[in-house]
Amino acid sequence: MRASALRRLDAFEIAALGLLVLGSSFVATGLLPAHDAHATWQRLAPLLAFLATVVILARLVAEAEVFEVVAVRLTRLAGGDVLALLVLCAAFAALTTMFLNLDTTAVLLTPVMLATAARVGVAAVAFAMTTVWLANTASLLLPVSNLTNLLAADRVGLSPAAFAARMAPAQLAAVAVTMLCLWALYWRRALRDGHRDEPVAAHEPGDRLLLRLAGGACAVFVAGLVAGVAPALASSACAGLLALAFAVRRPAVLRARLIPWQLLVFVVGLFLVVQTITEHGLGAIMHALAGDGGGTIGVLRGAGAGALASNVVNNLPAYVAGEAVVPAANHDQLLGLLVGTDVGPIVAPWGSLATLLWYQQCRAAGVRVPWRTFAATGAVAVTATLAATLAALVLLG
Repeated sequence: MRASALRRLDAFEIAALGLLVLGSSFVATGLLPAHDAHATWQRLAPLLAFLATVVILARLVAEAEVFEVVAVRLTRLAGGDVLALLVLCAAFAALTTMFLNLDTTAVLLTPVMLATAARVGVAAVAFAMTTVWLANTASLLLPVSNLTNLLAADRVGLSPAAFAARMAPAQLAAVAVTMLCLWALYWRRALRDGHRDEPVAAHEPGDRLLLRLAGGACAVFVAGLVAGVAPALASSACAGLLALAFAVRRPAVLRARLIPWQLLVFVVGLFLVVQTITEHGLGAIMHALAGDGGGTIGVLRGAGAGALASNVVNNLPAYVAGEAVVPAANHDQLLGLLVGTDVGPIVAPWGSLATLLWYQQCRAAGVRVPWRTFAATGAVAVTATLAATLAALVLLG
């Protein structure tokens, strides 16, 4: 029975459970003191509540066919011009990441992007890489864009509006340079496919009322964040109201699979494991890399340490490990660390949870991106994007 259940789990689910078991064993054996684990849980709880409810909201939005409708409209708007379509899809991915979280982009937008590539007869790799790069580099603008942002905004005491104002120049620079790198490394090949002459048929949603309600839920969610509503409260309220609409119109959608238990288990296990490693050496390494100085040098060192650590252990625990060694008064250095952990993890496949989820979706669709190619092009993109983003953060933020 247990073997049969294990076979039904995919690789990510097995990894998530393995991390949780490993982290729990560290607590049980005292390698991670119980009071430290409790403190971690207290800090994680609101993040987990937000992650769970925003993913449920996004999955219901996908069930209402919002993403599919937007993708088809972008395809029609491009009028057969592949470059225009890629730019429009990049903007779509960036906005989805900014306002609905990078994991939403990875899980729900990747299949839509791959289907869009097939619809216009273009190699899927260009659309796939557009999605995964912007899922990471477009996650700087709002606290909800990335779980690391929620931690940083709390640490420096910035409201969502103030955080967005501070990070807007850096975010614009990150998206612009990412798109330039995409054009140089992936889009130019896609353009060799030419353009599609056949018109793309409009997509007729199965339930127009649910489509409108889902779009309205997204708008209310963003408005609530701008108004200062706690992210977990805003996502919970919007997901709950949209779930009520589905309960009336399409109750079969409301199943346990909407709950992203894999993500929650992965995050908890990862935090416990990396916190243990931090207390037994990683913290000292992060301090040596990031230092504790302020000013521009501190920002640059913090960003470099965040980007490097993200591609070694994953960006979320890398941020937490870096935050622990940054002095409380060094707000600019902390934001530099944040830029490194948000923009940096596009070299290693485990650099961010979003990248792992994106890979799952690509594999399920039969699209393969060799990891050597992924790492090599990612290193080029990170170098250029991080430089531009930090310049904007220091000079214009």
